[in-house]
Amino acid sequence: MSTQLPALVAGLVDDAAVFPPGSASLPDAVAAHRRHRADWYADLVGPLLLPASKVAAGELSGLVDPAEGFVIGLIGDTGLDRLPLALSFLPPLGVAVRQVEAPVAKRGEDPQPGLAELFKLTERLADVAVFAEIPLTFGLTAALDTLAEARSRGLPVAAKFRTGGLAAELFPTPAELAAVICACRDRQLPFKLTAGLHHAVRHLDPETGITHHGFANVLAATLAAAEGAGVGTVTELLTVRDERPLVQQFEGRHDLARPLWVGFGSCSIVEPLTDLIRLGLVNGRNQA
Repeated sequence: MSTQLPALVAGLVDDAAVFPPGSASLPDAVAAHRRHRADWYADLVGPLLLPASKVAAGELSGLVDPAEGFVIGLIGDTGLDRLPLALSFLPPLGVAVRQVEAPVAKRGEDPQPGLAELFKLTERLADVAVFAEIPLTFGLTAALDTLAEARSRGLPVAAKFRTGGLAAELFPTPAELAAVICACRDRQLPFKLTAGLHHAVRHLDPETGITHHGFANVLAATLAAAEGAGVGTVTELLTVRDERPLVQQFEGRHDLARPLWVGFGSCSIVEPLTDLIRLGLVNGRNQA
């Protein structure tokens, strides 16, 4: 049974159980997602994120009941041109798509052709949010301008950025991430983040030696940006390794809608939930 959570964290964490490092099997991920959606913290959890390759391979067949209203987010891992094929598998299963997320370019490539192709797909979808994953490299500023212009025309498009992965270069520096958060703020452009946000506070992963961004850092930084803070202040909040100044940023704001940042995918729901309880952003007593 769901208990209403603070608006500040509602829908913050999409269920990315099938993606690394969790890499759950699809049957296990579907079953676990049902449990999350039925538990007291359900308002924290967004849709189950599924790769287009698994959907197009028919792997969802038999796992969901058409009457249950199962909701997913479709991740374009097979290329933009094959997304329509994956989407065609879902209506017969009774599965609804809340969002589509797809990279529009590789690092160093011009994002504009991919954006144009993604916009064509968006125009054919109804009530589906579409996120264009843009590398934080060549063509970023122009891509954000293009997204903002399309959004002003009524297309439900927004940005998505990678904040981690299997290589150190996939982790943007705090200054790089701060700059893109402020750039989205300046364009009134919502954004999602993906990968690397395993814990609330910035920390060093002892296994890889890579420093990860904290999702509480991102939340505090985004709140500051939305209130007009400059890149320097936003960068400072992203570098904080002590949770106390972050908690101060949230005081009196728990019931305010989260600005700009749509959320992030996590292969674990329990880990971010546990951190949110520790920070006082979620009342763990609700589970009773």
